[in-house]
Amino acid sequence: MGVTDNRLQVDIGGGVRIANPIMTASGTFGYGNEFSSFVDLERLGAIVVKGISLLPRPGNPPPRIYETMCGMLNAIGLENVGLDKFVSDKMPILRKIGAPVIVNVLGDSIDEYAALSENLNNISGITALEINISCPNVKKGGVAFGTDPAMVRRVTEAVKGKTSLPVIIKLSPNVTDITTTAKAAEDGGADTISLINTVMGMAIDHRTKRPRLANIIGGLSGPAIKPVALRMVWQAAKVVKIPIIGIGGIMSVEDVLEFMIAGASAVQIGTANLVDPDTTEKIIDGLYDYLEESGCETIREVIGTLQTG
Repeated sequence: MGVTDNRLQVDIGGGVRIANPIMTASGTFGYGNEFSSFVDLERLGAIVVKGISLLPRPGNPPPRIYETMCGMLNAIGLENVGLDKFVSDKMPILRKIGAPVIVNVLGDSIDEYAALSENLNNISGITALEINISCPNVKKGGVAFGTDPAMVRRVTEAVKGKTSLPVIIKLSPNVTDITTTAKAAEDGGADTISLINTVMGMAIDHRTKRPRLANIIGGLSGPAIKPVALRMVWQAAKVVKIPIIGIGGIMSVEDVLEFMIAGASAVQIGTANLVDPDTTEKIIDGLYDYLEESGCETIREVIGTLQTG
């Protein structure tokens, strides 16, 4: 199916409508072009690139990835090329792909988030910004912003004050009540929220009595966190009016449908890309099959249809 078929089109906030609800999750798809030999990138709803900081980051020392029974622990530490290299080296390639480009933004302070957002505001080819306030495997910033509702609102307001691009706030699951941070993002002016980021975890080698990750703790992703993510998407959808992008353990068409029924307008696929690099395209094809089988005219009919009574 071509990208002009509107049956899979969804709105993700800020006036942005994408061709289908299938997006890539930041940190699992590089800067997009790395997957060009596996996926027709133009078919994707959007590409969310690896998180970008003001200056390049080397990330955490290895080992930084460990496979678990139902997913993966990672402590990459937000390694990236930095703002200048991203704009000069990565954006020219991303502009040619044809899919909307969403830039994941990360910082160690509110000023850094604001400065990055301002610098990216007038860069041709960027559709929206995703503000990462929820990374659990860096020693400053990251999750510290995402667990405090007041800080979530302050970061959101600061970013919105520096950019005219739609702003997506990526929320942390490592909180007691996801509805408070979701509402704080909306109150701060967010156009969209995405959730969830990885869940904090660790692994130990019983033979050496050493942690499997040099960082000791890391972010757990993959099928193990899907029930947590679904629950949080459903809870957030009950308290905010802005669109939600669901993330967490999505491996199949059925997983996508569950998130949309829970209230997500779109989803991001992460760890699955590392298992089967063309997962995204297979799922897009599967959504067309679902429409034919279910009798739905558009995928938008599925959003928020969970029956609990």
